Amino acid sequence: MSSLLTIKQASQFASQCLNKNITTSNISYLIQYGRVKKINENGNTQIVKQDLVKYYNAYQSARKITWKKQLGNDLNWALSFEQYKEAETTKHVHRLHPYKGKFIPQLVEYFLDNHTDNFKKEIYFKKEDIVLDPFCGSGTMLVQASELGMHAIGIDISAFNAFISNIKIEKHNFSELRNELQKITNSLIKFVIDLRITTFENELLEELKKFNNKYFPVPEYKYKAQRGIINEVKYGIEKEKEFLKVYQSLIKKYNIKLKQNKTDNFIDKWYFQSTREEIDFAFSLIKKIKNIEIKKVAGIILSRTIRSCRATTHADLATLKEPIFTTYYCSKHGKICKPLFSILSWWRRYSIDTVNRLQQFDRLRTETHQICLAGDSKNIDIFKSLEKRNPSLTKLMKSKKIKGIFSSPPYVGLINYHEQHAYAYDLLGFKRQDNLEIGPLFRGQGKEARQSYIQGVSDVLNNCKKFLADDFNIFLVANDKWNMYPEIAERSGMKIVNRFKRPVLNRTEKDKGAYCEEIFYLKNLI
Repeated sequence: MSSLLTIKQASQFASQCLNKNITTSNISYLIQYGRVKKINENGNTQIVKQDLVKYYNAYQSARKITWKKQLGNDLNWALSFEQYKEAETTKHVHRLHPYKGKFIPQLVEYFLDNHTDNFKKEIYFKKEDIVLDPFCGSGTMLVQASELGMHAIGIDISAFNAFISNIKIEKHNFSELRNELQKITNSLIKFVIDLRITTFENELLEELKKFNNKYFPVPEYKYKAQRGIINEVKYGIEKEKEFLKVYQSLIKKYNIKLKQNKTDNFIDKWYFQSTREEIDFAFSLIKKIKNIEIKKVAGIILSRTIRSCRATTHADLATLKEPIFTTYYCSKHGKICKPLFSILSWWRRYSIDTVNRLQQFDRLRTETHQICLAGDSKNIDIFKSLEKRNPSLTKLMKSKKIKGIFSSPPYVGLINYHEQHAYAYDLLGFKRQDNLEIGPLFRGQGKEARQSYIQGVSDVLNNCKKFLADDFNIFLVANDKWNMYPEIAERSGMKIVNRFKRPVLNRTEKDKGAYCEEIFYLKNLI
C-alpha cells in the first residue's frame, strides 16, 4: 500500500492492524481534530500512512505496555473491551439518559453469561436465575439480565435513578408514544417561532460560520494548535473578544433576554430565559398525557434534553463551573461556539433516538422480570417492596431466592449522585435523599468518609444476604485504592475468593492516565 492513504484505505488499513472495525468516520475525526495531517492530492483528501501508525501505536500497544508496568502484570487486558466502539458500549437503551459512574454492558455480560476462559473458569449464573443490583444506578445490569434470560431486581436510593432504570426495561406502546411526542414537537415548533429565537439563532450561526471559516479553518487550525505552531490559549481569547461584539449586536437587535430573574434552583440558574420558557411549555404538555407510561418516557426525554441545553461550554458540560451566557472560544472544537438558546433541536433528536433505542432493546429482551425499587439498600425489605410492584417476581423469588449480586457500589468521594441530576429533580419533583448516599463527593475522601463508606457497603451486603440463596455469588466492581474491600467482606461475613483486575480505557474524565478497577468475587464464609 502506498505511503499516502485515502480515507477509505486508511480505514481498511487501521481495521486490519488493530483487528477491530475502524470506520471512515473514525479516520475523518482524526483529520478534523489534527491527530493526523491532511494531504490534498489531486483534489482528494489523503493522509500519510506513517502518521496513522504513530497515532495508533501511541494509543494501543504502547498504552498496554505502559499500563501493565504501572498497574501490574495481573491486569486482564481482555476485560478492557477495547475492541468495542462507543456505539457498542452504549448500545440501545444504555444511552437513554446520561449517567456518571455506570459500567459498560459487556462487563456485565462477561460475568453473567455461560462462557468460561483463562480468567473466568466457572459459570456463576444461568438462565432463569434472579440477580440483584443494590446500587442499581441507571439499570445496566437489569437490561443485560433481560437480554440473557435472567430475572433481576435493582435498588437505588435515588428516585430518579429508579425512574431511568424502569423506563429502560418496561414495555411500551411505540405507536402511541410516537404520536404523543410528535404532538409536543409540533406545538414546540410554533412556540419557538413566536419567540423569534429561531430567526436570531440562524443569523448568529451564519455569523459564526463566516468567522470560524476565516480564523479557525478545518483541519489546518487544529493541526497547528496541536503542535504548538499557534498559541491556542492566547489566540482563542483574542478571537473570542473579537466576535463578542457581533454577538452583542445581535442580542440587542432581537431584544433577547439572557438571564432569568431569579437563581433559586438549578433550572433558574443554568438556563437562558428563552430556554426556560420552552422547558416549562414542553413540560406543561407532558403533564397532559393520559397514558402514565408514555408520560414517563416523555419526561425522561425532556430531562435528557435540558441536560444538553444548560448554559455552559462544551468542555464543561460533564462538570459544570459557572453559567455561560455569551459566545466563547471552545477548546474542544477549536473554534468560537455558542450556548443553546432553544431546546427544540435536542428535543426532536432525542425523541427519535429514544424511541429507536427502546425498540432495539424490545427486540432483544426476553420474557423475564426486571424492576428497580427506589429505597435504601441498607434496610429495605425486598419482599415487601417487591410485592407491591411485581407479585409474579415476588412469588418466584420466594420459591428460588436470589442467586447473587452483580453491582458497582459508589466510589468514595467521587460523585454526588443526586446532584449530577439536579435539573431532573427540579423538573420532575422527585424527593432528594443526598444524606443517604454512600461515599458521596460532598463527604470527601478522608478517614472518616472511608470508614463511613466501609460501614455503608457492609450494611447493604448484610441486609441483602437475607434474600440470597445459600450458595450465592457476589461480584462488586470497585477501584479500591484504599484497600477497603477486605474489611467490607469481613464485616459482611464473607470472603474474597477472587479478584479480576481490568484496565478502564474510555473514561469521560480529562485525566487519561493509567487506571484500573477490580471486580471482587465474594462468597459466604460458611
